[in-house]
Amino acid sequence: MNEHKIINDPVFGFIKIPRGLLYDVVSHPLMQRLNRINQLGLASVVYPGARHTRFQHSLGAFHLMSEAVRSLQEKGIYIFDSEAEAVEAAILMHDIGHGPFSHVLEHTLISGISHEDISLLMMQQMNRDLKGQLSLAIRIFRNQYPNRIFHQLISSQLDMDRLDYLRRDSFFTGVTEGNIGSARIIKMLNVKDDRLVVEAKGIYSIENYLTTRRLMYWQVYLHKTAVGYEKILISALRRAKILTREGRPVFAAPALAYFLRNDVDRQWFDEHPEALAMYGELDDSDIWSALKAWKHSDDKTLAILAESMLDRHLWRVEVSEERPPQERLDEIRQTIARRVGVTLEDAGYLMSLTEIGKDMYDPEDDSIGILYKDGTVKDIAEASEILNVQLLSKKIRKYYLCYHRF
Repeated sequence: MNEHKIINDPVFGFIKIPRGLLYDVVSHPLMQRLNRINQLGLASVVYPGARHTRFQHSLGAFHLMSEAVRSLQEKGIYIFDSEAEAVEAAILMHDIGHGPFSHVLEHTLISGISHEDISLLMMQQMNRDLKGQLSLAIRIFRNQYPNRIFHQLISSQLDMDRLDYLRRDSFFTGVTEGNIGSARIIKMLNVKDDRLVVEAKGIYSIENYLTTRRLMYWQVYLHKTAVGYEKILISALRRAKILTREGRPVFAAPALAYFLRNDVDRQWFDEHPEALAMYGELDDSDIWSALKAWKHSDDKTLAILAESMLDRHLWRVEVSEERPPQERLDEIRQTIARRVGVTLEDAGYLMSLTEIGKDMYDPEDDSIGILYKDGTVKDIAEASEILNVQLLSKKIRKYYLCYHRF
């Protein structure tokens, strides 16, 4: 009998999934749902190749984790088989709580609960289904396990999640500058004083990784066109929610209808056991099929928003360092109301102002330690000759003003 299931991944080649617990995790319906959720949300509006799924990313992160475990073991770091299996299960499940279109739902259909919290609720559900076999994986995920390096491999400045998504997103978007040397970084990993560090000869790979991450954020994840497109979807969902509340007929599949009808927050999840099951039913196709129906809605605002999403009528996006003056916002709103023929209140759905900031590297939060031959560890900020970490850790704030073209 074959001991492994082999999956051919376009980024890393063959990925082996051992039969047993890890294969059971991959096969679980909550994991399989990630096949129906795009990793990069709406970035394909700019990069048409970016159609890869959260499931593919989870498998890639799992592959890198098994490589990291092997690399550390080869350096004489003792890792129990049970720890290796648990940390691999944890990274497989780390994104399980994502909804369709990534963070869009967190501001519209649900509030006050992050996808990480929902991931944990889903892991606990899977643990019940798998008769408690995931308890250690969940402790590691929650950073409640005494050996901290396992949690660092899942969530830190240098975790397997980031190493996979930068490499994979670069591959599928075609933004080749984003291609990081993940294999070399993993080979350079070591442990010193219960902390994950990188050997000094890997310093150039780390410099490349940090500058790459910055490039991918501004060029892909926060690309102004993709941000503007996402704002149209957020407005459409908000509008559909208001209409549903007013008792107006709004088409939606059962799972989507549940979140349009109810104010779902942390407390709601705690008090309504069906909420998690409903969330587990939601995927990208629910949203797209709703938009196709909403395009013909008798509510003009909702119809415009749905049509803009489906036919790629992109909003104008202006990015600035300073907040646009209120008079400018009022003027845009009045012009939209007049040109489109909707009320001033409804015109508010056809524009958006967001402050977006990205802290690329926070030395306080989670530095990257560089390990020298003599056993000393320096932070990358001191060790690097070329990285201006003051610049890298500078909190960049930009205002994105997005509005319907008139």
